[in-house]
Amino acid sequence: HTSSINNCSVFQYAYVHVTPVQSFVVLLQSRFAESYSSYRNRNRFVFSSAFLGPVSRASSSPVTYLFQYLSIISNMTASEPISGAIISQAVEHGAPYEPPLTPDHPEWQLHVPAAQVDKKDQNTPDSWVRRDPRIIRLTGRHPLNCEPPIDVLMKYGFITPPAVHFVRNHGPPPRITWGEHRVEIKGLVDKPLVLTMDDILSLPSVTFPCTLVCAGNRRKEENMIKKSIGFNWGCGAVSTSYWTGVRLRDVLLLAGVKTPEQGANYVRFRGPKGELPRGEDGSYGTSVTYGKAMDPASDVILAYKQNHRWLTPDHGFPVRVIIPGYIGGRMIKWLEEIEVAETESQNFYHFMDNRVMPSHVDEALATAEGWWYKPDFMITDLNINSAVARPSHDEVVRLDANRPYTMSGYAYAGAGRKIIRCEVSLDDGKTWRLGDIQRFEKPNAYGKYWCWVHWTLDVMTFELMSAKEVLLRAWDESMNTQPAVITWNLMGMLNNCYFRIKIHPHVCADGVLGLRFQHPAPLEQGELGNVGWREEEALVAQALAAVKEGSGVPAPPPPPQPTAGAGAAASAPAANGTAGPRQYTMEEVAQHNTEESCWFVHDGKVYDATPYLEEHPGGSESILIVAGADATDEFNSIHSTKAKSMLAQYYIGELVASKSADATPAAAAAPAAPEPQPVASTSGPAAAAPLVALNPRAKVSLPLIDRIELNRNTRIFRFGLPSPEHRVGLPVGKHVFVYANIGGETVMRAYTPVSGDQELGRLDLLIKVYFANEHPAFPAGGKMSQHMESLRIGDCLDFKGPLGHFVFEGAGCYTLNGKNPKQATHMSFIAGGTGITPCYAVIRAALADPRDTTQLSLVYANNTEQDILLREELDELANNNPDRFHLWYTVVEPTPEWKYGTGRVTQDMFREHLFAAAGSERLALMCGPPPMIEYACLPFLKAMGYEKEQMVQF
Repeated sequence: HTSSINNCSVFQYAYVHVTPVQSFVVLLQSRFAESYSSYRNRNRFVFSSAFLGPVSRASSSPVTYLFQYLSIISNMTASEPISGAIISQAVEHGAPYEPPLTPDHPEWQLHVPAAQVDKKDQNTPDSWVRRDPRIIRLTGRHPLNCEPPIDVLMKYGFITPPAVHFVRNHGPPPRITWGEHRVEIKGLVDKPLVLTMDDILSLPSVTFPCTLVCAGNRRKEENMIKKSIGFNWGCGAVSTSYWTGVRLRDVLLLAGVKTPEQGANYVRFRGPKGELPRGEDGSYGTSVTYGKAMDPASDVILAYKQNHRWLTPDHGFPVRVIIPGYIGGRMIKWLEEIEVAETESQNFYHFMDNRVMPSHVDEALATAEGWWYKPDFMITDLNINSAVARPSHDEVVRLDANRPYTMSGYAYAGAGRKIIRCEVSLDDGKTWRLGDIQRFEKPNAYGKYWCWVHWTLDVMTFELMSAKEVLLRAWDESMNTQPAVITWNLMGMLNNCYFRIKIHPHVCADGVLGLRFQHPAPLEQGELGNVGWREEEALVAQALAAVKEGSGVPAPPPPPQPTAGAGAAASAPAANGTAGPRQYTMEEVAQHNTEESCWFVHDGKVYDATPYLEEHPGGSESILIVAGADATDEFNSIHSTKAKSMLAQYYIGELVASKSADATPAAAAAPAAPEPQPVASTSGPAAAAPLVALNPRAKVSLPLIDRIELNRNTRIFRFGLPSPEHRVGLPVGKHVFVYANIGGETVMRAYTPVSGDQELGRLDLLIKVYFANEHPAFPAGGKMSQHMESLRIGDCLDFKGPLGHFVFEGAGCYTLNGKNPKQATHMSFIAGGTGITPCYAVIRAALADPRDTTQLSLVYANNTEQDILLREELDELANNNPDRFHLWYTVVEPTPEWKYGTGRVTQDMFREHLFAAAGSERLALMCGPPPMIEYACLPFLKAMGYEKEQMVQF
């Protein structure tokens, strides 16, 4: 019967071993148990591509079943496919028989084999290879380079089916048959070998799980900064499988490998010749050291199975190299040759691929200076890396209730190092939360870990409202972790900076507020049509470059030209007379301190902020207050990484201590603006003028003279002015900066005093102290508020101001950014927590003016009734002015006696308790936590008809 079944090694094996009978029965039990069970259940036996018809259910033993089965085969003249059964392409190319897979097969989920050739592969050299249509193709139709969508990758858990395992092909998969393939072992060995696949199968084998990663994983993020010489990979160029094969060490010992003392320093691998367009023989090859190849702890194998079944064409059928902990580019597929040699591989791709060079090296420099051949920059071991799978790109989390949400992703390391931490930050890296690690493997006998881990972190959705970004980093057992900032390199390889997701407010179709998540560089647009944030930044950079090249949009203005009588001047070329960044001294920068020319210094670089003054969210005065000065401390204290990245658009030169006499500027600086008026003296003729404590151009040190405790965590900190006759000098609506050195770091916060200019000799700050270890999202507590809590009477803080873009002049009159006065007939205020102070200042001033008829309304939100600040003062203002001031509180945790609103602010609450946007003379003013402003106030007010110019943020 065996002669009637082509390529049926199973039956050939059975025929050869029919005696003794005991061996035959054992064979039947091991080889045909599942098939027999399938027959008993379905009246049919799945074998190769044939449906061989029903066999009598009277068959009660495997032996009887086999002979009935063989009887059917001997009389068959035709066959039909099994419905849903997929035959291995390896078996089709001569590999020993393995049963076809059907969706209800126990191993189906480990493989999910493709049923047919994808249309994209038609009319290409790959037109015979079956592929899963879900894969994302990265280099067009051919050759295949692909990764699975991240949700598909994570869906299958720890083990990745070969059908969606990432693929890196430099050319078409060669069409190799099992019986004809040979692997040659040569070079510095005593017994050169040529092994058939059956020879390899006869050697002792091992099976273990191992994660494979392409060195280009996450390369698209680098390509968004500057194009590397590689194509875009997302974060899905990582997959994990069980690999079965023979140890390379055993094969080399079989061949009598020589020792390093005899010159055997490297083991070279080569794939098929003529496969690729580059190199002497068109092959892909590389090498590892002798020590790596022979190290039993390294588990280097020649693999012929993936997830317990023969390899597929894309993954190296019939045999490939697996080097755990290495980058994928060192694991040769379709292996043909192993050579033990004195020197490393001389293959073209060994040198011209898989390198991380210093960031200044471009392709021309790499070739000119021979960087391709410098051994220090060749990649072998993987570095540590991680990614977030959930929240996914463009996913929206609804905020109609505070629900638990599970974040998740993966992490891996190289060289067998164990991942010990996966951490997430929701506050720009100030604090980190430990994720729960799911580890699926045990270490090998030498303590090595070859697989990725998955991680999860449970948060509440409302916690995400206070976050601008989600940051992820991992740590391994050697305390390696990921860098915060991306570093570009020529090949775009081993990018492992923090995985950073931006969070944006989003209004759902049914009007519910939500949060939208934006990944750095996804391969495809999200469901809402958005690209990654690094891609958006790249588009902005391209637009700016086009501007500078004169595409029609004006570039930032050059330094002002000299005017008659101007003293100091701006620098033109660098001080040494060569081309390069312009250089400026601090004296020159100081002359640009006006709205017409606003420069500042940050970390030794000079910026011209003039074009940005009107666009600044905090108003122009927040920038003008540091114009002409070094703003490093102020900027770093309150700005995010995104704001810091925007600085590049306004860069004009470098700060230098001095310049030589021959570096006379070609363009002089603008005339110096008048120096700000100094603090008035308390004696002499000037004492008759109003005495003002604040100085917008310099910090003023004020001592703490009293502290008034209002409740457990709320204080009024009273600071003394230079004399009892001094007033603060703070227009209504503006605020001050408070500075302190805390733990060696300059910390700056903006506050609105609750005392006005009518209270002489003092400045009162109403402060809620955020103690450490009271809020799980902010375990460190508030830096400045805790510092104030620690002050003793007589201790000083630095103040600077006034600043702010809104000024209430009285009688409904106000100005924005110092422009023409405007009139408001109705003012709606929204405050959250300590954000009540600027709102209170305006409301109090308006109600104290008998000329003022402005209608006022306030919605004030807090967590509990005890958190309400200035409660007595607000209630008194409302009771005394019922015809002008409407007051509404809302708290998240009300008491049974509470008679106001409950929960967070809502659009319905706004419509009921605030004024409608009927005309330009209606204004909405707000101050509170940034998430409340961005995700509630602004979208709700916009839905009520308020225009941008009608919405003021203190």
